[in-house]
Amino acid sequence: MDRREAWKETVRELCFGNDSSDEEDNLFLATVSALHESEASQRGPWGGSVPGRRRIERNRLEGHHRLFNDYFADHPVYPDYIFRRRFRMKRDLYLKIVQAVADHDPWFQQRRNAAGELGLSTLQKVTAAFRMLAYDAPTDSLDECLRLGEATIIESMRRFVRAVVRVFGDQYLRAPNEEDTARLIATNERRGFPGMLGSIDCMHWRWKNCPTAWSGSYTGHVNSPTIILEAVASQDLWIWHAFFGMPGSLHDINVLHRSHLLDNFAAGVGPQVHYSVNGHGYTMGYFLADGIYPEWATFVKPIPCPVGRKRQHFVIQQAALRKDVERAFGVLQSRFPIVRGATRLWDEETLHNIMTACIVMHNMIIEDERPDGDVEQVYEGAGDPVEPSHTPSATLEAFTQRYGMITSRQGHHQLREDLVEHLWQFHGVE
Repeated sequence: MDRREAWKETVRELCFGNDSSDEEDNLFLATVSALHESEASQRGPWGGSVPGRRRIERNRLEGHHRLFNDYFADHPVYPDYIFRRRFRMKRDLYLKIVQAVADHDPWFQQRRNAAGELGLSTLQKVTAAFRMLAYDAPTDSLDECLRLGEATIIESMRRFVRAVVRVFGDQYLRAPNEEDTARLIATNERRGFPGMLGSIDCMHWRWKNCPTAWSGSYTGHVNSPTIILEAVASQDLWIWHAFFGMPGSLHDINVLHRSHLLDNFAAGVGPQVHYSVNGHGYTMGYFLADGIYPEWATFVKPIPCPVGRKRQHFVIQQAALRKDVERAFGVLQSRFPIVRGATRLWDEETLHNIMTACIVMHNMIIEDERPDGDVEQVYEGAGDPVEPSHTPSATLEAFTQRYGMITSRQGHHQLREDLVEHLWQFHGVE
């Protein structure tokens, strides 16, 4: 007699005694069967504890001790340079993120179950989530070393990226404030482009498990469903602007019209910019862009089919500095390969959190690993909100006027011609 049959006999004796009739036995068996069917129909999406499936004893404490002794003990097995290579950052910064995530979401804190046994540690949960981002690793490979099940690893990753965005997003993914703008302009002026705020471009992230009903709108020139990231990066690869979530069937201009990049410019609430190029004064910064972007005063594009040494020199210099955002994309994908390969998740919210969390941690690593003597790239006061530097445009007429300045084709050509002359003189003096 198996355990289930023994349990039925025990309950029957408690309910009816040893001298129960056949009718009472049949009534009891029918009631038990109905209860089992009701329980099976009310199970959650994971099915609960499935009869016949063997429970895996993973020895979670052993997994925690091994992880701690390998990387976090006073004398760890693996030295600092291997930790930096495998975790993409230094140990102090990683522990800072672990502590902040555990304080934000109690789910990551180690607790005891009903039997008094210790559950998974904070390091195990966070490390499992981080390894998925840093290696795009399957859950089975993490189970072997960290002793976590598939469902727990996926839940850890979802909660981890959401916590990183909520805790560090305002500080490490923000628009430049007054001091940041002045620093960016000063840095780029020494590179030959006064008034430049960064370079802009888009990156596609392939969506392997895109729902079939959406695959048409998310499929573009890559011939598979993708999601677009629009970003602005500076010379130190800091990503100042990130707009993610547009379908891959759109091109860069469509994404630009939907993003919030130029909102502060149009509303008149961004930091003021004053610079001079070739004897002409300007009051609005600009971004370096490739040929697909519109001919607006806020973009400096290459000259198609340049004629003459001055114009050819400008095209070479503009292409060299425009690679800042391409380098930022390359480093981001190298640090977090999950955004380089095809994502296997389904819901857009988690994908948005993954991309944003990777960008936030990318900026955190850049800030943590800057040389101490590189004063010009130390962003003090990071996290301060962007305060209006002058009275915002309160009327529709003022808004329309500023928007016309942003989209001015004449202003675009005038600025580009001034930069052609400026760069020729700038490098000629050198």
